[in-house]
Amino acid sequence: MKTTDLCDAHPQKIKVAEPIGFKSFGTHHSFFGRIATVKCFEDNSFVRKALETDGQGRVLVVDGAGSMRCALLGDMLADLAIKNGWSGVIVNGCIRDSAAINEMSIGVKALNTMPLKSEKRNEGQTEVAVEFAGINFVPGHWVYADEDGIIVSAEMLI
Repeated sequence: MKTTDLCDAHPQKIKVAEPIGFKSFGTHHSFFGRIATVKCFEDNSFVRKALETDGQGRVLVVDGAGSMRCALLGDMLADLAIKNGWSGVIVNGCIRDSAAINEMSIGVKALNTMPLKSEKRNEGQTEVAVEFAGINFVPGHWVYADEDGIIVSAEMLI
């Protein structure tokens, strides 16, 4: 699966995320799946709750409002994602433990790294449409990510 090939084959069916600086982490540089969402701000309580569920065939899209003040995903949550079968995680915000995550069998896209952990206030929302990078990420739609970018489609393309 290459996002470039999907763009060429399905130009009317896809939306392409703006290149706002996502970096790749983990050993899976290419991943795709049905979208599940978390909307939160500097509190990863709902990220943990989502990753504790069965993620088979899904990608967790986390809208952290682009905050650079703390991390919403670390190696323990990435390990939880792997154990529960998540295909990947896209974070509109920061992660931490990047060296450890880079050794893990998962795909992660995030804006940057930050060593400070998030608060735990149990605040956030799940399974709501979130918007960043010029894309509306709708739960149940499909997301495809690789070294060239992130694309979204209402239907499975591969």
